Amino acid sequence: MLKTTWVVIGFVLSMFMPHADAQQKAKDAYPNRPIHFLVPFTVGGGADIAARTIAQSLGDELGQQIVVDNRPGSGGVLGMAIAATSSADGYTLVIGNISTIAVSPAVYRKLPYDPIRDLAPITLVSSSPFVMSVTASIVPRSVQEFVALAKSRPGKLNYASTGIASPGHLSAALLSGLSGIQMEHVPYKDISQIFVDMYSGQVQLYFPGISPALTQMRSGKIRALAVTSTRRSSQIPELPSVAEAGVPGFEVTGWYGLFTPAGTPPNIIRQINAAVRKISADPALQRRFVAIGGDLSTNTPEELSAFVKTETKKWAKVVKESGMRVD
Repeated sequence: MLKTTWVVIGFVLSMFMPHADAQQKAKDAYPNRPIHFLVPFTVGGGADIAARTIAQSLGDELGQQIVVDNRPGSGGVLGMAIAATSSADGYTLVIGNISTIAVSPAVYRKLPYDPIRDLAPITLVSSSPFVMSVTASIVPRSVQEFVALAKSRPGKLNYASTGIASPGHLSAALLSGLSGIQMEHVPYKDISQIFVDMYSGQVQLYFPGISPALTQMRSGKIRALAVTSTRRSSQIPELPSVAEAGVPGFEVTGWYGLFTPAGTPPNIIRQINAAVRKISADPALQRRFVAIGGDLSTNTPEELSAFVKTETKKWAKVVKESGMRVD
């Protein structure tokens, strides 16, 4: 009788075990709830546009909603710090760029996160050059002519940027260091005001992205001299690179990468990487990135990690030589 009872119990349990196992697998499956996508900058900026451009397609590919959450503050430091201290479960993503990942460690004396220690790289998202642009009210029509003018008027020319360690600040600092010129930095909070002051000639130099540069070039009030990448841009092929135009060694590439808190399981990182790489093959999505002035480009987590280390070393040297520090 006892033996029969155990046989019955075993048969009943066997009926429930596949169901319980299926429930556990469903619980463990990633992703099984919405994913939080942090953008450490304001709505409408380059990082925000890049994040929102991939969020919908990535969410469709992963089968879950991706909620974009803008957390601006302190040049992107606030949002990055939030991401760095979030749960390492794959449900928090953050978009990082040249400033928040590669430059901030050298600029801020007390940065509340370590990009290499606290964040795990997933993939590069996009890259694009900036455009060396001058006000049309000054004479130079080439990079060499601008450098010659700056050398003849040390400390008299002003260059604009959207803040300390922003791409515009970095580009001008690198140009100054490589060409031996001295200029005054004028930081702005609003890019539209930069162009207003360029129209009037209050600032003479700025490095906008390709999209705003094209708009301003058509107005005739801004003159584009070169692109900051090592190669010419397919969108403005008539412009040389700054290096090609007379400043050897000059190269600044704006880029956006996808990161998640360190400690996130490698299989989840690989899954997200594969999803981004798959959607990046979509011609429609590629065209959307070209429209906003960038090239949709991806790589492996290992490649992004190596790239970040190279960029960090490069910009630490520029920061030290230029003295751009924040207490």
